[in-house]
Amino acid sequence: MSNAEKALAELRRGHIIIVYDGDEREGEADLIFHASFASPAKIELLRKDAGGLICAAIGLGYAKKLELPFFTDLLDESDKKICHISCRKTAYGDKPAFSLPINHCEVYTGITDNDRSLTLRKLEEVLSKRIGDFENEFYSPGHVFLLIGRGIENRKGHTELSLELAKRSGLSEVMVLCEMLGSGKALSKENVKLYAKNNGLVFIEGKDVIG
Repeated sequence: MSNAEKALAELRRGHIIIVYDGDEREGEADLIFHASFASPAKIELLRKDAGGLICAAIGLGYAKKLELPFFTDLLDESDKKICHISCRKTAYGDKPAFSLPINHCEVYTGITDNDRSLTLRKLEEVLSKRIGDFENEFYSPGHVFLLIGRGIENRKGHTELSLELAKRSGLSEVMVLCEMLGSGKALSKENVKLYAKNNGLVFIEGKDVIG
């Protein structure tokens, strides 16, 4: 099996995989899994072993149906322009994928492993089965940032890579991702590969997904 095929099989089983975007882009690796398999144990692993921001990537189709904005658009369209701090372009050339941060209405504070896993599972359930209930079940601000995919043909970040893998896996376009951090910067590619080997995780690069 190719790395891509192994990654798809792991995602269908509810397992975590590692996606490295590429040396020419962020040069970062994310721990990734499908949101329907979110559990307190997985969230604990992400915050302890990865350490980045735990986010939920959703497909552009879902975002359009819900009229969810990109956060940069909210800043641009604000009457007060919020101090004119909207990000025009990141250091690696793309506009951010961030949308709103949300919590599910059944959480307490929203930040605990139990709460964030609940928000993520409910998000996938609502988007894939009863999208009309979104406004009744979620509120913002919350503790899970939504990322909106722009399509792999338009952007090749972890958001788009994870959503492309979801589609190829036959899963809904709702993925959980978290950056792997090292000392002061992103965890090196070599150490990411070592972590993958020691923990039996599939490691895949962006070029394996894009082809």
